[in-house]
Amino acid sequence: MAIIQSFWNTLTQLAQESGFAGFFADGGWKNIIMILISFLFMYLAVGRGFEPLLLLPISFGMLLTNLPGAEMYHPEFWEYYKDYKEDAGTVNDHYIDYQRILEHGGLLDILYMGVKLQLYPPLIFLGIGAMTDFGPLIASPRSFLLGAAAQGGIFFTFVGAAILNMSAADCASIAIIGGADGPTSIYVSSRLLTGNSSNSVGTIALAAYTYMALVPIIQPPIMRALTTKKERSVVMGQLRPVSRLEKLIFPVLVTLIIALMIPSAAPLVGMLMFGNLLKESGCCDRLVKTAQNELMNIITIFLGVTVGATTQADKVISLDFGKVMLLGVIAFSLGTACGILLGKLMYILTKGKINPLIGSAGVSAVPMAARISQKVGQEEVPTNYLLMHAMGPNVAGVIGSAVAAGVLLAIVK
Repeated sequence: MAIIQSFWNTLTQLAQESGFAGFFADGGWKNIIMILISFLFMYLAVGRGFEPLLLLPISFGMLLTNLPGAEMYHPEFWEYYKDYKEDAGTVNDHYIDYQRILEHGGLLDILYMGVKLQLYPPLIFLGIGAMTDFGPLIASPRSFLLGAAAQGGIFFTFVGAAILNMSAADCASIAIIGGADGPTSIYVSSRLLTGNSSNSVGTIALAAYTYMALVPIIQPPIMRALTTKKERSVVMGQLRPVSRLEKLIFPVLVTLIIALMIPSAAPLVGMLMFGNLLKESGCCDRLVKTAQNELMNIITIFLGVTVGATTQADKVISLDFGKVMLLGVIAFSLGTACGILLGKLMYILTKGKINPLIGSAGVSAVPMAARISQKVGQEEVPTNYLLMHAMGPNVAGVIGSAVAAGVLLAIVK
């Protein structure tokens, strides 16, 4: 009888300590919803091909972090608190106990250090630079203006969020979504958001990558609404050839100018241009291949899974996340509109030589936004090839979003 009772007590204890019991605890239903949402994102990544390289790791990280009792990620470890130093008579308001994380953190806590210490996004930019051809931008420097204009959505949304009485950190983190650049959004939010914030790096990244995946759905209606049939039918001339010397000078010059003007943008812009210099040098094939493939793939996995780990139920199933999604789509839509409107102005100033559609590619979703510009243009003139013309503003948008991030970080200390 005692053996049966002991066996029953053991089974009862196992049931109470299992993850299944966590679903019946207070708020456990939210974990179930988040797990179902992770399944939805897995479907979108695998079944529909929406940003699979990042959406699939993010969705699996979302699954892992919402499994009760898994203890792979501890949000309380990442909360800032005051560190009183009585001997020195000082107070450190921004303190995370990394020693505690190393000793007691789970797997995802350890990997998340790469996000919080701002390592992963610049390394992603290194890989992007190694894969990017800045030739179209060099051949048409006015593309810089279109890329800059498309960042207007970031700053308009920053002001709008401030009017809604959001904190400066939340305003900047939400506004950067308008650049349609996932790594940049993660970089800014990881610098500004604390564990005590109503939003998290994961919610910002989730919104950013959602809208990046929805570029083919969001942009075309805006492009058609702001342009006329005549404007969309403009056929642009061929771009001039770009010399190797120009391609070698470009990354060095851009790094010097931007890093000196906006030092806080140096990590992103510097790594982007370093990757591009490796590519254009022609003498570092092994490093270029590593940056494009092995390094990029490893960091993408780590970044995606750990960002997904921060999308815990209490952060996502909330009114605050609804505000992030709403303001995010406003920021992205305004960025698209600003690029097109400057394109219309260029159309007027050049007497019809610029197709305004290429302005929508000024957001940083490379190369998807440029492809959408070509697709909408070919609806009017099937033989119109705007892709290379749109790639100029598109890669300018990558630089522009990094600069915008630096400006926001400089504003929000």
